[in-house]
Amino acid sequence: MWPYILVGVIALLVGVALGFFIARKYMMTYLKKNPPINEQMLKMMMMQMGMKPSQKKINQMMSAMNKQQGK
Repeated sequence: MWPYILVGVIALLVGVALGFFIARKYMMTYLKKNPPINEQMLKMMMMQMGMKPSQKKINQMMSAMNKQQGK
């Protein structure tokens, strides 16, 4: 009976470790392909919407977005 429990616990630990590293690798490649919004992207989006982006407005929007992501 003990060998079955030991094999189950070892398989669980290996599965958790593999899952962690696979998820980490996936997130790294996802963030490379789809980077988070930066000031340049925000400026381009505002220009596409017909707004004239001032640095003050960009800073306000970036701080609001960072505050929202922090929640």
